[in-house]
Amino acid sequence: MYVTIEIAYLSTKGIRATFFSEEMDAEKALEIANDFEKWNRAESIEFFDHRGNRWNKKELIAYTEEIVTEPHHVTVFFDAGFDLKTNQAGLGCAIYYRQNHKSYRIRKNIVVSELTSNNEAEYAALFEGIKQIEELGVHHQSVTFKGDSKVVINQLLGEWPCKDETLNQWADRIEEKLETIGIDPLYQDITRKENREAHQLATKALENVEINSHIELEKL
Repeated sequence: MYVTIEIAYLSTKGIRATFFSEEMDAEKALEIANDFEKWNRAESIEFFDHRGNRWNKKELIAYTEEIVTEPHHVTVFFDAGFDLKTNQAGLGCAIYYRQNHKSYRIRKNIVVSELTSNNEAEYAALFEGIKQIEELGVHHQSVTFKGDSKVVINQLLGEWPCKDETLNQWADRIEEKLETIGIDPLYQDITRKENREAHQLATKALENVEINSHIELEKL
């Protein structure tokens, strides 16, 4: 989970001020809170998640200790390619997460033939990513989904209308699946360059090169 820190600060001369941090990982936020408490100048420290829910330090510590053994801090990159000549679509997703203080990555691609457009393929790629995290056992937490399809991201955010019935059905299917497994989605529109890994997976799928890997990442 990512949070923003709110610190009510009291200077040595009795001047009060409130400071807000940028959004950061909950574990790092707790480290910063501990540093502020050492100075003995923080009147109060609270944390806010992306939904505006307020957490105190004790509650946030309990949350981080509870989820450490489960897959968490999950980010899903998704992309798709569509071949008009063959009506085949290549779907790719790269998933990053943490568990037991270790970092992992899943790479998965498939080729499908029942889709009719690139936009539909993008929805299908996102749905494949959701299926992968469901198999991983991710549930009842926030998950970040990143893709370079402005159509998919903005329609799911409700910022763009969706008049295509097929795409509407995919959007409903995705929302129903996320609700079933208790996922609070955070959708982010990224550039093709930032989405290069998922793009390459989708391209390889169209080349009939299957990729299905699950590895532990080395610490930086």
